[in-house]
Amino acid sequence: MKFFIDTANLNQIREAQDLGVLDGVTTNPSLMAKEGITGRKNILQHYLDICNIVDGDVSAEVVATDFDGIVEEGTELAKLHDQIVVKVPMIKEGVKAIKYFTSKGIKTNCTLVFSAGQALLAAKAGATYVSPFLGRLDDISTDGLNLIEEIRLIYDNYEFETQILAASIRHTMHVINCAKLGADVMTGPLSSIDGLLKHPLTDSGLAKFLEDAKSFI
Repeated sequence: MKFFIDTANLNQIREAQDLGVLDGVTTNPSLMAKEGITGRKNILQHYLDICNIVDGDVSAEVVATDFDGIVEEGTELAKLHDQIVVKVPMIKEGVKAIKYFTSKGIKTNCTLVFSAGQALLAAKAGATYVSPFLGRLDDISTDGLNLIEEIRLIYDNYEFETQILAASIRHTMHVINCAKLGADVMTGPLSSIDGLLKHPLTDSGLAKFLEDAKSFI
């Protein structure tokens, strides 16, 4: 499973990169705004700053919702850096744009996916990644993990190459359960990755080892 971090915070990206397990980054306009990044020029530069930190794919989201606008904006984003993946919303014009980008060899991430049918369309259009938002489904009392399982079954049935990027990850158990179900990628906050490090028996065991080691001094 690939680990992506879902943030526009450069310090958090560096921290995840330094851990040695980071495979990429996902961002969106909300995350950019959270970091105070505004204005087209500043946003484009921020994407470049992210690419200079990580080695893997960096999803950069379009804000246009019409075909021509998505294509124009996505083409500009793709030209920034070869690590850029154009993040396109799951709408009719978005699916058309994904098919266009696929024909041009531009990597895409189909975002805001909430059903297996949407994921099937994205794969048919040739999306590099599809992003089902399991946390947001959980928020409305719907089993987000069930969606991951359905998409995995469909993609395996027809050998689609589109990667399942489990998005809206909220906590460590989301990561573990997505790994069990065969999601190709997870993207979430730094806390969801750091949480995998923690176990009380590790803490107590290390404390005992260090206490016993004092006798060696």
